[in-house]
Amino acid sequence: MKRIMIAGPTASGKTALSIKLAEHLSGEIISVDSRQSYRYLDIGTAKPSKNELDKIPHHNISILDLKEKDSVAAFKNRADKYTEEIQSKDKTVIYCGGSTLHLQSIIKPLDKIPTSNSDNVHELEEIAEKKGIEYLFNELQLKDPEYANKMDGFNRQRIIRALDVWRQTGRPFSSFHSNDKIQLPQDLLVFIIDRPRIELHKRISDRTEQMIEKGLLAEVRMILDKGYDRNIQALQTVGYREAISFIDGELPNDQMVKDIKTATRRYAKRQITWFRRWPFIHQLNAGESTEEQLLNQVLQKVAANRQNR
Repeated sequence: MKRIMIAGPTASGKTALSIKLAEHLSGEIISVDSRQSYRYLDIGTAKPSKNELDKIPHHNISILDLKEKDSVAAFKNRADKYTEEIQSKDKTVIYCGGSTLHLQSIIKPLDKIPTSNSDNVHELEEIAEKKGIEYLFNELQLKDPEYANKMDGFNRQRIIRALDVWRQTGRPFSSFHSNDKIQLPQDLLVFIIDRPRIELHKRISDRTEQMIEKGLLAEVRMILDKGYDRNIQALQTVGYREAISFIDGELPNDQMVKDIKTATRRYAKRQITWFRRWPFIHQLNAGESTEEQLLNQVLQKVAANRQNR
C-alpha cells in the first residue's frame, strides 16, 4: 500500500496520527488543507510545528503568497507531482487534511467544469466592489444553496467562480461535484477520524484558545502590516476574519473567541456530513482510543490490505 489518506473534521487529530504513521511506514505527508499552502497562515491553520516538519517531510505547506489564487485543480496538479516524487523514493504517500473537495480530487477525477468567462468575472467583480461580496453570496445561496452552505465564509474567489459557472451553464456549481459512482483507486486506503460530538467540540474550543495564546492576533497584525488587503481570499476564512474584525474594533475579544469556536464547529459539521457520503472509508473511532491505538488500527488495515492483494 503506497498511498494512505488520513482525513476527518477539523481538530480531530489528523496531524498527530499522520506523523506517527509516516514514522512507522517511512512515509512523507502531503497536506490537503486549502489554507496551509499559504505562507504566514501558521497559527490560524494549525500547521505542523517546526519540530514536526523537521521530523517528517511535508509537502504543500507555505508554498503560496497570500495574494495568489489557488484552486482544487491547481492543488490536484501539485499533489500528483508530490505523489510521483515520493513514490520515486519508494516511500509511502500520506495525504492528511480536511478540505473536502481537495481530498475528493485525489480519489476521483475532477469533473469537467467550464473555464472562467472573463466578461462574467469582470462584471461580478464590479458588483462585489459596489455592493459587497455578501450581496453575491446571497445570490449564490438562492442559485446554489448546497455549495453556499459548504463554503468557509465569504470566499470571494469561490463565490465569483460559482456564479460565473451558473451564468454560463444554468447549472449549480455543486452539480459539477457529484459524489456518484466514486470508485476508490486500488492503491489507496482512506481513513476518517471520528470523535463523539461533545469531545470534538471540546477539542475545537481548546484549540481556539491555544491559537489565541500562541499569538493568532499578532500573526494577523503582522500580515496586515505587510500590506496585504483584509479582503483577500486567504483571510476570509475561520479565525482570520474574526481576528481582523477584532483588530478593526468591530468585535470585543470575548465575542471574537466565541465566533471562532462557533464557525469552526459549523465547519466541522459540514465536513462530517461530506465524509458520510463516502462508502469506502475505514472509520477510526477515536473517542475511546489513544493515539497509539488509532495508529495500530491503521497499521492493521494496511497489513491486511497488503495480504489480500
